[in-house]
Amino acid sequence: QLQASGGGWVHPGGSLRLSCAASGRTNSVYTIGWFRQTPGNAREFVTGFRWRDSAKYYAGSVRGRFTISRDNAENTVALQMNSLKPEDTAVYYCAASRSRMIQSTVVQPALYDFWGQGTLVTVSS
Repeated sequence: QLQASGGGWVHPGGSLRLSCAASGRTNSVYTIGWFRQTPGNAREFVTGFRWRDSAKYYAGSVRGRFTISRDNAENTVALQMNSLKPEDTAVYYCAASRSRMIQSTVVQPALYDFWGQGTLVTVSS
């Protein structure tokens, strides 16, 4: 089970930190991904994290602004979002896969096995 939290409203240029807490059979999780979605659009890859070797992947639109990290003790993956822009406004979802994903697969939402509920991020002045 995945529980996402930390969304909210922030001014452009501001920061937010999202968390994705995993519970249950976490030893079967290999990759965690964050996706976002706006009304009428498909779910978009944001970033991915391979649980066992800490490999990280970022969408070009967020590279250098967003950072994904893991808190081992809490079975939590955090998404630190800095220099937020209005175009970052979306519902953010975390997802988990039992597969070892690579660059070409981590971006595909259909390949994830579990999804958390979304958390809304609004960037507006």
